[in-house]
This record gives sequence, C-alpha cells and structure tokens, in this order.
Amino acid sequence: MKIESLQVSVETLPLIKPFKTALRTAMEIENIMVSVKLEDGTEGLGAAAPTVAITGDSTKGIMTVIEEAITPHLIGREIENINALSQLIQRSCVGNTSAKAAVEIALYDAVSKRWQLPLFQYLGGKSNVLKNDMTISVDEPEEMAKAALSLIESGFSTMKIKLGKDWKNDVERVACIRAAVGEQVMIRIDANQGWTTKQAISIIHEFEERKLNVDLVEQPVQAHDIEGLKEIKRSVQVPIMADESLFSPRDAMRLLNEHAVDFLNIKLMKTGGIRRALQIADMAEAAGVECMIGSMMESSVSVAAAAHLATAHPNITKIDLDAPLWIKNEPFEGIQFMKDQLLISDKPGLGVKRKSSFTQ
Repeated sequence: MKIESLQVSVETLPLIKPFKTALRTAMEIENIMVSVKLEDGTEGLGAAAPTVAITGDSTKGIMTVIEEAITPHLIGREIENINALSQLIQRSCVGNTSAKAAVEIALYDAVSKRWQLPLFQYLGGKSNVLKNDMTISVDEPEEMAKAALSLIESGFSTMKIKLGKDWKNDVERVACIRAAVGEQVMIRIDANQGWTTKQAISIIHEFEERKLNVDLVEQPVQAHDIEGLKEIKRSVQVPIMADESLFSPRDAMRLLNEHAVDFLNIKLMKTGGIRRALQIADMAEAAGVECMIGSMMESSVSVAAAAHLATAHPNITKIDLDAPLWIKNEPFEGIQFMKDQLLISDKPGLGVKRKSSFTQ
C-alpha cells in the first residue's frame, strides 16, 4: 500500500507547572504533528518535540525538514517496506533527529494498522503494561521534598530527581528528599550535564557515604565528555547512565566498547526514530548493558511510540515516560496512567487518537 500524502502541523501545549532542569525551564511545549495517509485512507500519526538545548531542533526547523527534505522521499513508496523507508528518512539530511522521529513514528503507526496489530505486537512484544517513574524538577531542597511526598501520595514508588543547576546544594536536595520519603522509594538522579567530572565524583561519593541509596546517576557531565563518564564510572559504586551522550548506534558502539557507562537512556527524539532505537537496544543487550526508555517533554503520540518500543524489547528495563502527566490539557488519548502504571492501547498501531473535546 503506497503512501499518498504527509501533512505537518504544530500546536502549543501549556504545562501544569514549570519543568526545570539544569539545561532549561519550560512553561509550555510545542507539539509538532505528522499525519501520513495511505492510498486506502489509513492514517498514521507521529509527533516531535523541539528541544534546542539537547537536540538542536527548533519548531521551524523540524517542520521545514519534514516538508522539504523528508516528505519527497516517501510519497508513492510502499508502506510495508518499513526498513527501507527508515533508511530513506535517515539519509534525507544530516542530524534533525526529532523531525526524522516524528515521520518514522507515523510510518510505524500506519504499517502496524495495516497489519491490524498494536505496535508493540508488530515489534514482537507481548505485554502492554509498564512501571513508570515521575520527575521532580530542580528546586530548593524543601520544595523538592514536598513534591516527592506528593508523588508518593499519587502512587509513585520511583522518582527521577533533576539536579545539576547548583551543584553545591545537590547532595542536600537528595538528602532532604530521602529523609522525607523513607528508604522504600527508588531515587534516580539526572544531572543533565550539570557537573564537572571532579564535582560528580565528589557528589556521588557523598551520596554513598550518607547512604542515600541512589539507584543511578544520569548524564553527570557534558555530552561529549566520554572520558569523564569513564572516570566517574571507575571511581564510584552508583551506576552511571548516558543520555545526551547517546544519539545514534555509532554513539552506542563507542559507549559500549569503551565501557563508559552502566546504562543507556534511549529517546526517540535523539535516535531519529524507532528503528535506530531498536538497533541501540540490541547492541546494548549483546554487551550486557540494560537500557532505559525516556522522552523529552512530549505529547502522548510520541510517548506512546516509546512505550510500545519499551514493551517490545526485553533489554529496555527502566521506564521514564511521565511527560504527558505534565501537560495541562493533553490533546490525545490512548495512554492510561494509573498511579505508577502506564498502560498502552491494544488497538492497531499506536492506539492514540485526538480527543474529540480538545480545544487549544
């Protein structure tokens, strides 16, 4: 079945509260939608999130690349040849991973609908239930502790703590949260490149000495600083995870070959879509390194794609897909959040559709 058309649009989605990391503070997000239509009327949906501070992709840039660089390669092509279509997308231009991801998600939605399978089954998976974490924005220690207690009341048992904006107070932030929530809650740290190597080693050693029971530390240093990651990993007991250092299978190959980290964080907006994310998860599995699936601040469309991928690949063992819970008026339905459980649809494709009552 041939691809007949591809349309792209953008909408602004306010957040419930500010999302603050070491890299940026967001009050709203822009959701770039892609709609692929096949000859028989089947529609596939995809979405992208511009995150200039991480991917370098802006709203205007994403839309232009989709319309001018990617779409001409796809019109008239057979949707069933999904791997070749993915190659065409990747070769259409350099970089622009968010634009590539949005289009590829739409193609996977369409092709799995053609086969009348939910995407996770099309990818070889079985279960459609995931255990999710929830993020706490960087703030004053007491405010972060209050946020943590609120999350416990909401049914979460795993928290991802944003640090790295003011490194001198980061240990106190975690200590304050741990004192508030007790020992049973899992705490993961994300420094978003906010520390130097020496700072990271010192901070993590203090986590260990004070027995703050940190599950892992994500991207403590700058994305390019692989040597820094390696030195930190050698110097501490807490596992280290790469995020911004990992965009492509080539990045994964270097991180794995050099034993630079203990975990990899896969995000579709970084990998450029589902196929390369699968490649990274396969490579990591062969190396004995487990993966997390994460997202930028995104809508349910692209988060659903990440969730389907996570349920399908056995080496994706950690889930960080709370972004839709931050959106004030989420325009799509198809993902259910029940306390710390994330349930994706078993309908064909992503199982996501626009709410009939949604107005911007």
